[in-house]
Amino acid sequence: METRFRTKLITENDSWSLNFLYKNPIGRFILKGLIQPPLTKVAGAYLNSSLSKGMINRFIKQNKLQMDEYEPMTYRSFNHFFMREIKPEARTLSEDKTLLSAPCDGKVTVYPISANQTFKVKHSEYALSELLDSTSLAKEWQGGCAVIFRLTPDDYHHYYFIDEGTILAHQKIAGVFHTVQPIAIHNEPVFSRNSREVTVIETENFGKIAQIEVGALMVGKIKNLKNSGNCERFEKKGWFEFGGSTVILLFQENQVTIDPEIWLNTENNLETIVKFGQIVGEKMEGRHE
Repeated sequence: METRFRTKLITENDSWSLNFLYKNPIGRFILKGLIQPPLTKVAGAYLNSSLSKGMINRFIKQNKLQMDEYEPMTYRSFNHFFMREIKPEARTLSEDKTLLSAPCDGKVTVYPISANQTFKVKHSEYALSELLDSTSLAKEWQGGCAVIFRLTPDDYHHYYFIDEGTILAHQKIAGVFHTVQPIAIHNEPVFSRNSREVTVIETENFGKIAQIEVGALMVGKIKNLKNSGNCERFEKKGWFEFGGSTVILLFQENQVTIDPEIWLNTENNLETIVKFGQIVGEKMEGRHE
């Protein structure tokens, strides 16, 4: 498959604060308090209030956001700003339905789903049954692949459906909010502890898929717009409130071909930066309908 986008590669670049919280005994003690629900509710209330508006300009500068990509508006709070809408012309969407487009902005890696029902995320193995909260459901994806989109503060935090289809099931799985920064993955079973939502969809071009949204440290709330019925390609599925977040797509065996450059980058412990709508794969040729 031809590469249809330029890749940018990043390596782990952890902040002093994350190093302190995860590698220092005192920091880890503090972290246990930070990720408890009462504090996350307080933080969420502040970020939803007008008092948080003072954070916006600093956040734009720190993350070098291209604000001309977003619809101009007056923001009521920092969370209102964080959920900002992008201009339609800021992202290119392919009309070819056999091409797999990124459901969101993010830093992408891809892993095979092995026979022992685990896959690798930044040096750590995760049981697919734990991620899905279902051993029987996990078996359906053996031999397939997991495509992981790690969103960072500079990304557009809305996500979309990748294809036309029917929603077969939707589940909310409670968890402790936890960071999805790479450093955390070296120390904690991050995805098994985070709150997440799993949507199983029978798609027109990519078979049965699972799309999983993972919340993160502090507020990191997941806001899905629908959990039943039909969905359309590039229909908005939902968005994340403030906090690092992750979207995971699970594909069954012989359904999709992921761009070989993304596979190579992952093997070299690198992430590929993509934007919503960029082509990351395609329907596998000759697969049975």
